[in-house]
Amino acid sequence: MIETAELIIDEKATLGESPSWDERLEVLYWVDIIEKKCFIYDPSSHHQKSIQLGQMVGAVAPTESGGLITALESGFYSYNRETNTTAFISNPEEGMSDNRFNDGKCDPAGRFWAGTMSLKGHKEKGALYCLEPNLSCSKKLDHISISNGLAWSPDNQYMYYIDTPTQRVVRFNYDITNGQITNRTEIIIIDKSDGSPDGMTIDQEGMLWIAHWGGAKISRWNPKSGEHLLDIPVPALNVTSCVFGGQDLTDLYITTARMNDEQHEHAGGLFRIKTNIKGSPTYRFKKNTV
Repeated sequence: MIETAELIIDEKATLGESPSWDERLEVLYWVDIIEKKCFIYDPSSHHQKSIQLGQMVGAVAPTESGGLITALESGFYSYNRETNTTAFISNPEEGMSDNRFNDGKCDPAGRFWAGTMSLKGHKEKGALYCLEPNLSCSKKLDHISISNGLAWSPDNQYMYYIDTPTQRVVRFNYDITNGQITNRTEIIIIDKSDGSPDGMTIDQEGMLWIAHWGGAKISRWNPKSGEHLLDIPVPALNVTSCVFGGQDLTDLYITTARMNDEQHEHAGGLFRIKTNIKGSPTYRFKKNTV
């Protein structure tokens, strides 16, 4: 049984995004890109801490050493929770001030993938990058408009990816040993009447959960057959991303945006759906010193 979306934190985030679950601490990280904030939500106490990062923040993910890896406006940074400080790692788009980082997450080998987009709405000006545990960075995809959802199949054979304006989810063959992606294949097309595909996650059955910007819902899909399995309404027009969390990884946490949505009282809030389906874990960045 899957329940309806429950409001957890009425944050009214301008652009909530990039949720990730820390299994060790049992807390959820998520961001408000525009307000330059990272949130740490503790379900056991229902307490949320806010961190002001000073730059637009596209994505955060936990690291092996207990900190956070972040994709900020000016590149990749580490965040030290004890000292509340960031440390610059690299900027693969130095000099490209019209772009910013958007969604990102770590792969099963501990690499941090994050993509960029134009701040001025120009198409195909962004790219998808991969930060290795040795802190080297490579460009994986070019001519991207709005880099968004990422997921890896439970058997580590495939990577799934969304460039939002294409209305498509694409699949790549994925080599966990070196992070190479090949054989791009379109597997899902989202009709424009359902909004646009934004962030996504995957469950342990290998099914994709996709957030619909402008569609007020989360949908579940079989990436092998392309079958649309389920829709779950969310009381916000712009649903941005989702991740599985909770002690048994069956709670689906959902981020939303307040921008361009005056009709939904709780737009920009953090929502949760309790499911009977176990999700895939949030992977950590493997560099122990970050």
